[in-house]
Amino acid sequence: MAETKKPAGKAADTATAETEVKETEAKASVTEKKKPGRKPGAKKPGRKPAAAKKETAVKTTTTRKTAVKETVHVQFSGKTYTTEDLVKIAKDVWKYDLKKKVGDFKSVELYVKPEESVVYYVINGEEKGQFNI
Repeated sequence: MAETKKPAGKAADTATAETEVKETEAKASVTEKKKPGRKPGAKKPGRKPAAAKKETAVKTTTTRKTAVKETVHVQFSGKTYTTEDLVKIAKDVWKYDLKKKVGDFKSVELYVKPEESVVYYVINGEEKGQFNI
């Protein structure tokens, strides 16, 4: 049997590294062979590009946010009022006491003073007043 000579020192490391690189390149060229009948870069029919899928995924995650439901209860002297109740009373004051159209009711600010059983209101930033609860 014939013995192969191994180079000594740095030259041995370089020769081994070059051999490994050549073997890796040879394996890569074998795996890169083209399939017959297909053009390089041709898309398969019925498939969407990967970028479009990512874009769609981002849109669905942003639309799935859920709103927090909140309810405020004001309790005093054995009475309980929610914010919806107080806004309804303010709308009734607007409609019946002030003789205004319900369609003109755009915004309302309510200030509750339970120790006086009074709610102060500012409707549409202009109309100010109070009502008892």
